Amino acid sequence: MKTYQREFIEFALKNEVLKFGSFHLKSGRTSPYFFNAGLFNSGKTLGAIGKFYAAALEDAAFEYDVLFGPAYKGIPLVCATALALSNDYNKDAPYSFNRKEKKDHGEGGNIVGTPLNGKIVVVDDVITAGTAINESIEIIKQNNAQLAGVLVAVDRAEIAPDGSGKSAIQAVEEKNKVQVRAIISMDHIMEFMEEKGTFENELKMMKEYKAQYGIKRD
Repeated sequence: MKTYQREFIEFALKNEVLKFGSFHLKSGRTSPYFFNAGLFNSGKTLGAIGKFYAAALEDAAFEYDVLFGPAYKGIPLVCATALALSNDYNKDAPYSFNRKEKKDHGEGGNIVGTPLNGKIVVVDDVITAGTAINESIEIIKQNNAQLAGVLVAVDRAEIAPDGSGKSAIQAVEEKNKVQVRAIISMDHIMEFMEEKGTFENELKMMKEYKAQYGIKRD
């Protein structure tokens, strides 16, 4: 685990974006932890999340021409990431996002910001069943651009409830021959808990959940 990943977990816990307990998911599973990126909802937290996304993007070493933030949650994330890349790494990264409703007046179209040309990295909060990311990939294809990578906050690294035996992220990677990177994964959270030594009961539940639903890595 790298320094920015450890700091991200501490930051998420402090701001109650990452919580431990018992959480009922849409899949019907009961998870021992929950990550709610929607709680990055102030100038201070948005500035901080941008720094973590930028650090993860640099770590991933994706080659890209434009960063793309899918509406709606991806919009503030891609803006914050581009700002942090400029401030922390002196990199002027072009970015854009989509409108949900296509505009037929003014500049028109459904892309706001830099046109989607060349290699594109999608910046979003999470990948679940894959529907939102598939929409982003379709938009990139429609603009004759190339998907170069996907960056999200958390990889839950658990098998999807569709019987495939793969996680939502693994399914996206295989279908699109592209790498999906996350700032942190469930394993990083567990490693952090081990280091702290104060999450004994929560860690036990995390290990049980991973044993039941965790993906099997090669």
